[in-house]
Amino acid sequence: MFSASRSALLVIGLFCVATAALARELRVCADPDNLPLSRDDGSGFENRIARLVAGEMDAELRYEWLPLRRGFVRKTMGAGSCDVFIGVPKKFDGVLTTRAYYRSSYVFVNGAGARGIDSFDDARLARLRIGVQLVGDDLAATPAGHALAMTGHVENVRGFTIYGDGPAAQRMIGAIAKGTLDAALVWGPQAGYFAALATPPLELRVVGPLARLASVPFEFDIAMGVRPGDAALRDELDAILERRRNDIDAILAEYSIPRTDVPHEVRP
Repeated sequence: MFSASRSALLVIGLFCVATAALARELRVCADPDNLPLSRDDGSGFENRIARLVAGEMDAELRYEWLPLRRGFVRKTMGAGSCDVFIGVPKKFDGVLTTRAYYRSSYVFVNGAGARGIDSFDDARLARLRIGVQLVGDDLAATPAGHALAMTGHVENVRGFTIYGDGPAAQRMIGAIAKGTLDAALVWGPQAGYFAALATPPLELRVVGPLARLASVPFEFDIAMGVRPGDAALRDELDAILERRRNDIDAILAEYSIPRTDVPHEVRP
């Protein structure tokens, strides 16, 4: 009788331990319509990486969806509704970041009439129709957009806001494919994905630096971000990034992410 009771208690104890392990959650903050990074149907590469990480942690993956607008960090992680951002610049303010797991750059996406352009000093830019991303509620230009303005390219530049039917990068590259734009300056991970889907695929060239904007970066190391002070989760994620490095690299390659930390993957 005593032995049976002990066995029953052991079974109950093991069940409770298993239930507790399954109850762990990895709560991720993400934009619901920001391909190729994230989408609420799970089709983005950051969604894929989040599933890989959650599996390594034996955690249930949950999302806090919010469009990537002003106040995103404050309204999500700042409000305690999630634990991690899958992709943020390594020096992103307001979060504690992991090691970088890739590095990318702004790129020129070139149609047939712009092939080979990789510099703001290229004389052909003056006669081409060029698309740029406009970000934030104040429709600010990206660093690449500022560089165009500083080199005198204003009248032939068309801005694409983050508000619209689908991601701005998708609309810009669609315009190049249709012939209403000749080229565009786009953040690399977005550019690579949509350019590869175009027919025919469009040329990508890493943006060369502009001396007058030496203090403004065009390349960024991308890491994961957690709440300030949550060193335990940061360290756990760092270990997963190292352990699953090859699998994460394969995901990035599948989505045609141009990388400047892997020289053979980017051919200016």
